[in-house]
Amino acid sequence: MIPAIALPSESSLKREFHFVPADHQAIARMVYDELGILLPDGKAQLVYGRVAPRVRACGLDSVGAYIKLIEQDADERLRMFDAITTNHTAFFREAHHFEDFVERLWPKLSQRVLGGGRVRLWSAACSSGEEPYSWLMASFGTDRGLAQRVLRADFKLLATDVSPSVLATARAGTYPAATLRTVPPALRSTWLSGPSERQTVDPMLRDAIAFRPLNLLGNWPMRGRFDAICCRNVMIYFDEPTKARLQARLADHLETGGMLYIGHSERLADEVAHRFESVGRTAYLKVAA
Repeated sequence: MIPAIALPSESSLKREFHFVPADHQAIARMVYDELGILLPDGKAQLVYGRVAPRVRACGLDSVGAYIKLIEQDADERLRMFDAITTNHTAFFREAHHFEDFVERLWPKLSQRVLGGGRVRLWSAACSSGEEPYSWLMASFGTDRGLAQRVLRADFKLLATDVSPSVLATARAGTYPAATLRTVPPALRSTWLSGPSERQTVDPMLRDAIAFRPLNLLGNWPMRGRFDAICCRNVMIYFDEPTKARLQARLADHLETGGMLYIGHSERLADEVAHRFESVGRTAYLKVAA
């Protein structure tokens, strides 16, 4: 159940459309049921601010009318979800995870794939692409020859997000200078090109990543297991039962000996923790049953 938190007073809500507490609750319920994201009453102003442009775009005069629309129009409901979701990330965010991967798993994974085996990685909730691009840059370093050999072999990196708009940014791979400031200079000169104020990720890396829309609480079409999964800073928006269900599914999709990386403020649920060994800061090794 979505926890009840007192709404801001009516006078404190600056708005151009009619918007009442029941409207917020209706949208919050849709978002929770579909995406698992909690939007307590204290988020009413945020919800209004993100939904109002869609109300305007649809030519409606109230949020209530918009709710009636999205109850029937699945495409517009997806646009609402896209507007509601928070997408905050950065290149080499929580860099210790990439360091752990390069030291712990990458030596054997690179040998495996260059020897004819398969390697599968998954960046879940990848947002605008900074995470999977950082992952590849960290793995290949400045060795473009290694990257070419690996990417010609049976290596795949899946990157998913529920938001179509951020996936479009990720696929384009073009970022402003402020976003790129956390990319180490050597990696920037190896994997980015264009004017300093706005650069694009090398096509070799862009083509290596399969960016796909995916609701983490919906159906997962992936059949095989992954050698490592990054699912970071998304579970902070979920309640405890939802976190536990998601973590169990992630464990099911990991190879024994594979790594799960989660956000710095996230923890494994008690009912899932026994399936992993903690080996670093929010870094978990899947152990045999």
